[in-house]
Amino acid sequence: MRESEDAHRSETQRSHDIKPADGLPAAIQEALQLLGIRHLLLGIQDPAFPCRPEEDIGRGSPYSAGSREFLSFVRNLGFNGIQLGPQGMTSPSNPSPYDGTLFSRNRLSLAPLPLTTAAWGELLSQETLKELVAGRPARGKHHTVHEYACYARSRILEEVWLRFQSKLAAGGLTELAREFGLFRRKNGGWLMRDGLYEALRSHYDGHNWRDWEGNCEARFDQQLWQPAKRDGRSTAPRRQALFSKYREAIAAYAFAQFLLDRQHQELRRYTHQLGLDLFGDLQIGFSGRDAWFAQSFLLPGYVMGAPPSRTNPEGQPWNYPVLDPGRYFADTTGRPGSALRFLQQRLKKMLRDFDGLRIDHPHGLVCPWVYRTGQDNPLVAVQAGARLFASPDLADHRELAAFTIPRTDQINHDRPRYADDWVRNLEPAQVERYGLLLDLIMTAAGSNGQGSHAIACEILSTQPYPIRRVMERHRLGRFRVTQKADLDNPADVYRSENASPEDWIMLGNHDTLPIWLLADQWCASGTARRHAEYLTWRLLPEGEEDENWSEKLATDAGELVQAKVADLFAGPASNVMIFFTDLMGIKDIYNRPGTVNDDNWSLRITSNFTRDYQKRLASNRAINIPKALARAIRARGRTFTEKHGRLLADLETLAVKSAPPY
Repeated sequence: MRESEDAHRSETQRSHDIKPADGLPAAIQEALQLLGIRHLLLGIQDPAFPCRPEEDIGRGSPYSAGSREFLSFVRNLGFNGIQLGPQGMTSPSNPSPYDGTLFSRNRLSLAPLPLTTAAWGELLSQETLKELVAGRPARGKHHTVHEYACYARSRILEEVWLRFQSKLAAGGLTELAREFGLFRRKNGGWLMRDGLYEALRSHYDGHNWRDWEGNCEARFDQQLWQPAKRDGRSTAPRRQALFSKYREAIAAYAFAQFLLDRQHQELRRYTHQLGLDLFGDLQIGFSGRDAWFAQSFLLPGYVMGAPPSRTNPEGQPWNYPVLDPGRYFADTTGRPGSALRFLQQRLKKMLRDFDGLRIDHPHGLVCPWVYRTGQDNPLVAVQAGARLFASPDLADHRELAAFTIPRTDQINHDRPRYADDWVRNLEPAQVERYGLLLDLIMTAAGSNGQGSHAIACEILSTQPYPIRRVMERHRLGRFRVTQKADLDNPADVYRSENASPEDWIMLGNHDTLPIWLLADQWCASGTARRHAEYLTWRLLPEGEEDENWSEKLATDAGELVQAKVADLFAGPASNVMIFFTDLMGIKDIYNRPGTVNDDNWSLRITSNFTRDYQKRLASNRAINIPKALARAIRARGRTFTEKHGRLLADLETLAVKSAPPY
């Protein structure tokens, strides 16, 4: 690595103050500051959090007692932030959080143990919790047992609601009732509609709204949030009648969301005490519940997917609804219309709940790839799709011409319509139009005291010209997933040396194979040697040859992974993300994209996470943070190393102590 690479980071970034934590070795904190690392985030989804044995009903929760112990453990390793996945309610048939609800939290994340305490009004009996813990299937220790977790949570919510009402009627829990009332007043809009959907879904045998069947009443309920039916009848009287009919069920639904919100705010206070920032995930997809409400401001006839790309050569038919650009504004004065108001409401809630945001697939905000609904083969349909805002003259998508931003002469017609250079140039006013939704997010974040450094944009292998121009306006970085790097292409986007300070760099994420599984495969196939050559070039300063080290990387998967972690810290990027499976040395796959079954999204961290981590670390099969930081410092060259010799010695001592013989 070249010593001059340190100059890629500004003095402001190098001096960023990482919050202290009890137990965090000073050497790790100092090294992160020295290397210019602003964020070191651990990526983890709600169900994967550990629970204590006495609270474990087969699914994790960030609000559990076990999660608090895990968060303290993570902070003391050097992390200064947690990146959660989407927290919405998922459908019974698909556990992907990226298809979850946009406002309601998943009730499966409600931690039961606090509910048994006096501080929470003893809303849940200890006997019920013990019974549910005892009934958990054995598989639930390592994987989410979705069916049992749903049963257990249903039991818990039923008891909690009944005990709350009973105690309230007896003159107790008045303060909790006051807080609940305030929560309902502040969040009445989404609580009422989501609660009503839950009641109607139960009425229609658990089906998604598109499958509600029966008499004309069912068809009416499918379009309950349309301003008026096609025959001109108002939907408002029916809504009011249903709100009255299901008043009790909606109140119970709201109470569960209130308890989740209360636990979330306690989590934030705890993470702040530790010195951890909490990042949320602004997913691009809609749940069925949200699409039911949003029908009147969704683009008819089209849905969003991913076009063919390096990551997915065939494309991906996501079937996600798209906000209708014709509903962005209410009138010519620029007053927000129903689509923008919906996004503003989402942002208000997200920014209240989190210190930073991961923007999932920002292409969907700036230059969505859309395809027609109702096609026999969705994969063929998505491959024949188009860019919503860059289709001025496509014969097979004439409807999209009304939304085009570039002119025909600004389109590169000899390139595939999904190519990054399909749009060849843009004028400033056109860039501003492309950036409308992202600008809205950035403005809201700025008003909430969160600058661009608190926004992580999930831009992977493709970055079309319009989104690049919009990102530049806000000095936003992209993702660099180093396990995907093309080591034979010096210009490849995933190589660490091609990063910018504002980028977010990682070994992998929830959609990729665990780095430990990959490293074993590379060593077995012989391709590890090419990785070793690259890492030797990256991490050994000029003039320092070490053939033994390079050979060790080529044959030892543990050493190869530790070097790849060092590469994250050694490059220009100032934001590092590590997914929990990579940190913990887990080889099991968390998510296989495009797969729907009980195993996907189900992997859990056990209550013995400290023992598991230390055992793997002793075998060099879990990430050793001080070891990686020491190697990254050495990569800056002899002069830099000698200047910081004391720190380097402290890190190397910590690296050995972190992995004692087990």
